[in-house]
Amino acid sequence: MLNRNEICWCGSGLKYKKCHMDFDEKLRELEIAGNIVPDKFIIKTPKEVEMIKKSAVVNTGILDHVSENIKAGMSTADIDKLVYDYTIEHDAIPATLDYEGYPKSCCTSINNEVCHGIPSEDIILKEGDIVNVDVSTIKEGYFSDASRMFIIGETSEEAQKLVDITKECLEKGIEQVKPWGHIGDIGAAIYEHATSNGYSVVTMFGGHGIGNEFHEEPFVSHVGRKDTGMVMVPGMVFTIEPMINIGKPQVYVDKKNGWTSYTRDGSLSAQWEHQLLVTEDGYEIISH
Repeated sequence: MLNRNEICWCGSGLKYKKCHMDFDEKLRELEIAGNIVPDKFIIKTPKEVEMIKKSAVVNTGILDHVSENIKAGMSTADIDKLVYDYTIEHDAIPATLDYEGYPKSCCTSINNEVCHGIPSEDIILKEGDIVNVDVSTIKEGYFSDASRMFIIGETSEEAQKLVDITKECLEKGIEQVKPWGHIGDIGAAIYEHATSNGYSVVTMFGGHGIGNEFHEEPFVSHVGRKDTGMVMVPGMVFTIEPMINIGKPQVYVDKKNGWTSYTRDGSLSAQWEHQLLVTEDGYEIISH
């Protein structure tokens, strides 16, 4: 434990008593009361936040670039090339490329694909498709991550509503992000909004801490219970990325490629993902 007059652990240059001493004491009190509290590794220093935001600027720029170019008739491999080229041109690295054997620079998940769809020259976007493009970026050693849904041309009312409600689920979850709240508050809000609209929430996957590494604690469930899970504190960075199905929540993973997840009942699925920083008075969306 630091002496009150020593320099604070966060890298601010301030004395501990002027910086994180009260903060650490509050965490200790919460832990003694039975709460799950974050360790120092996942509480980002001001310098780390600055670097993560630099990565996030590139990541958001990639999705903007995809938005400007995605269209019917192009292959998902074409999307992957857009992502790769933009990333390299901005002195960054696609985080998914070669990650645990993943072969591409982004994920492209279409219609009943829940997540981790692998781009291919053989998969051609067509009118009415709904597609999630998920991009993750390493810039100067720091990680960012976000995804968007794209509707190719005109789609069905059913698909359009799913995409819209899924984005609302994300927004409902984000509204719960505040210092000293609980991670479970996020999932509780998402689950309530999804099910009240007749949809189901995928439980196999969730959001995650990110910044110094691609995947950190905490796991952000999209079906949480209020006042449960890790306490959120200023300096935490994580994603919220609900995957919402028209049908049942069960999914399966393609045995051939080991990555792509599908709805078990063949129903449509949608996902939106933002990366957030917990601040002193709420949150900041840093990639979207």
